[in-house]
Amino acid sequence: MTLPAFDATMNVVATACILAGYAAIRARRIALHRALMIAACAASTLFLAGYLTHHAQVGSVPYHGTGALRPVYYAILGTHTLLAMAVPVLVAITLTRALRGRFDAHARIARITLPIWLYVSITGVVVYVMLYRLGA
Repeated sequence: MTLPAFDATMNVVATACILAGYAAIRARRIALHRALMIAACAASTLFLAGYLTHHAQVGSVPYHGTGALRPVYYAILGTHTLLAMAVPVLVAITLTRALRGRFDAHARIARITLPIWLYVSITGVVVYVMLYRLGA
């Protein structure tokens, strides 16, 4: 498995854990929610390690697609990149508040963190598919 494929896989795992973790907390299954969100953090951390390693080795990878998909790719990549910069900070704050037992504050920021983290995880897979599968 290549590093980009590994990174996409970690984004899929993170997405699944985020969605399942959300469902668990809605069902008041707190221990399951905690485990799933920690797993989502682990998957996102592994993604980031793979992503940084890959780009340290190969640098920037150009998009070779043409036509109508080209502006779509760059629009997705742009929003993905901007929001991805916020995810580590938001996740760290959200996780810290939960671990400190500040559940009201945790819930308030989780309402912001969850959709952004989910969007970044999903669009990470979309970018991978467009760059390495469609644009190759």
